[in-house]
Amino acid sequence: MRNKPPYALSSVDHALRLAALLQQEGPMRVTDAAERLGVAASTAHRLLAMLVYRDFAEQGPDRRYGPGKVLRPAEPSGAPVALLREVSAGPLRSLVERTGESANLAVLAGTEVRFIVTAESDQVLRVGDRSGVSLPAHRTSGGKAMLAALDPADVTARYGDPPEIDLGRLRRELALVRDRGFAINDQLTETGLSAVGVAVKDRSGAPLAGLSIALPTARFDRDRLPGWVGALSAAARRIETALAVRGEGAGGG
Repeated sequence: MRNKPPYALSSVDHALRLAALLQQEGPMRVTDAAERLGVAASTAHRLLAMLVYRDFAEQGPDRRYGPGKVLRPAEPSGAPVALLREVSAGPLRSLVERTGESANLAVLAGTEVRFIVTAESDQVLRVGDRSGVSLPAHRTSGGKAMLAALDPADVTARYGDPPEIDLGRLRRELALVRDRGFAINDQLTETGLSAVGVAVKDRSGAPLAGLSIALPTARFDRDRLPGWVGALSAAARRIETALAVRGEGAGGG
């Protein structure tokens, strides 16, 4: 039998209960959530907003909230996530210092990317922490860099024939990413946000992670791309070297 901790945090308890309610009962309105938790509607709205931010909830066209990606069965990543977090800390911090922008590391899971660690810029106007967020791989810079490093047949197998994605166009874009060695996300995932990304690979060339810098579109300047890509490539090589030393990234997977 489990007992409630003596120093339980009510806000954490509310958020966890709300996530469980969404998973078990399905879509609900803010007022429904407030009633089920016994809290004010404003409190329920803040809780739901945070659950949406962390992909525990999604808001539908009818303004009701339902379970998000984290609460649904997910594709396995297969990447050494814990080790990637450990060895990327220093390179990410250096990347932020060199570029002045927030840096992210993400892994590929099916057709999505999962952001596993962020090093935030200290600029007032900056892109915040994306850790724990999942996004469509073909829209993110790091995701496109990883997809481009896969065998084209693998990309086709991952996507099948979805009506919402033009696979021919995606293949052409990935070919361009392979040729130039980096990918760009120009407001594809969020208005006002741009990003540049490269792949972190094992010794066989298979992608292990996607490394990116994200910045407000107002600061995105294509003349700075060579410097950004150089900094990203240097950080990716540091991560690849650290993984190889630890015995990861040396195989064919």
